[in-house]
Amino acid sequence: MKICNFGSINIDHVYHVDHFVRPGETLSSTSYRLFPGGKGFNQSIALARAGADVHHAGMIGTDGRWLKERLSREGVGTDNIDVTENEPTGHAVIQVIPAGENAIFLYGGANHCVRENGIEAVLDRFNVGDCLLVQNEITQTETIIRTAKERGLFVVLNPAPMTEDVPDWPLDCIDMFIMNEIEGKTLAGTDDIDKIIPGLKKTFPEASLVLTLGERGVIYAGGSGKILSVPATEVTPVDTTGAGDTFIGFFLGSWLKGESAKEALENGCRAAALCIGRPGAADSIPTKHEVLQERSGATNDDT
Repeated sequence: MKICNFGSINIDHVYHVDHFVRPGETLSSTSYRLFPGGKGFNQSIALARAGADVHHAGMIGTDGRWLKERLSREGVGTDNIDVTENEPTGHAVIQVIPAGENAIFLYGGANHCVRENGIEAVLDRFNVGDCLLVQNEITQTETIIRTAKERGLFVVLNPAPMTEDVPDWPLDCIDMFIMNEIEGKTLAGTDDIDKIIPGLKKTFPEASLVLTLGERGVIYAGGSGKILSVPATEVTPVDTTGAGDTFIGFFLGSWLKGESAKEALENGCRAAALCIGRPGAADSIPTKHEVLQERSGATNDDT
């Protein structure tokens, strides 16, 4: 099964600071590094490192050709990445505090240059039963979702970052939602975390739901409605940037290969923990070998 990840590609500017900058404050950073990033880019890297057959679709500026080359070196298909001369590559400015938490603002750039007339050409390269993965950092996401569903693809949505228009998307076309607590509360229309899964199951009874809860683990509800909960893997955080994207890549890569939901969730949690223990986003994503080693170690500890 091929995966079309139609998503963002960013350049991440990461600053380590003592605390998040406050209004009117000028704050010196303790370090600065440049990383590849963007939710789409990170998830493609994670999928490739999990062993999935992933092909990235999206837009970059002329300053982002190195990002396309990086994806290619990682084993990601890049034939569906176009270059525009009218906008720079999207970028993010990321503050990271000593506890590992981050604050991010984005500039969409080339990610907002996706055009409707290019969507058909991309999806022509995929077949019924293949998977489409989308987030919310590019334009034309609604059209991409609808077109993919019409063509018989398995549609997975990570509604991040959550914006007020997402609930108006054709969400009845989604086969699997992968979301965090904030996104889940918005989609379910509730502030009660215990009502997220039941609320979404009532609205989307056939969809599978994956709700990530950070250090509290992850909850999964399949098409049958059976609930499965998996704890997070313990780790001392260095930088949480990219952890959610890493989870998605390893969970989805494992699940689409036929591993049980429990195994896929555990792989995702272990991969995210390894990511959190390192600086950066895409550069901190572990390999499949590292995740399997972590899995083997956890199994031995349980015996």
